[in-house]
Amino acid sequence: MFKGKELAVIIVTTIILAFSITLVKSLTIFLYALLGIFLVVIINILAKKITSYGLDSEIEIKFWEVKRYGFRPKSYFKNPLAMGLFMPIIVLALTLGSLYWMACLVFDVKAKVYRSAKRFGLYAFSEMTERHIGLIAASGIIANLLLALIGYIAGFEEFARFNIYYAAFNMIPFSDLDGNKIFYGSMVFWSFLGILTLIGLGYAFLLV
Repeated sequence: MFKGKELAVIIVTTIILAFSITLVKSLTIFLYALLGIFLVVIINILAKKITSYGLDSEIEIKFWEVKRYGFRPKSYFKNPLAMGLFMPIIVLALTLGSLYWMACLVFDVKAKVYRSAKRFGLYAFSEMTERHIGLIAASGIIANLLLALIGYIAGFEEFARFNIYYAAFNMIPFSDLDGNKIFYGSMVFWSFLGILTLIGLGYAFLLV
């Protein structure tokens, strides 16, 4: 289900987020954060991959990259900026450690033409619509919100907070982040998930 490159991206992302959140105040805290964030990220991705499979497609996880810097047609960077790598550290520095950026990963989606053709007829679903892509992105957000609820009920408040923050940052409708995919797939669904995430954020701040 996971390619070697995807696993490497997940591991690097987990380490960066755990570092930015704990600043390695102690090895024990760092290891707990590492485990918690790894679960947050892996469940989010598994939900997307399962949803993608159900929609006769497959996704590939990669770092969030920014390819252009303006609105002019040729305003592209020579090499894309790996914002997924740098944004957690940049935000941490700019906010003096008071805010943790957690949106680092995005995905590319590709329809399985041979499989959908066999099930639904030639050319059926050979291209993924914005609605389908939005559903895949939303499944990861929903998984994190459910994990947050389970973590809160089970008494793992920090784990619940990690899930809420991860969902909240990824819900931002910008660039290739999940929120942008959900927004263009269904503005109503994005609004609904946004409200749930904001409610979760409210509880997350109350847990401090």
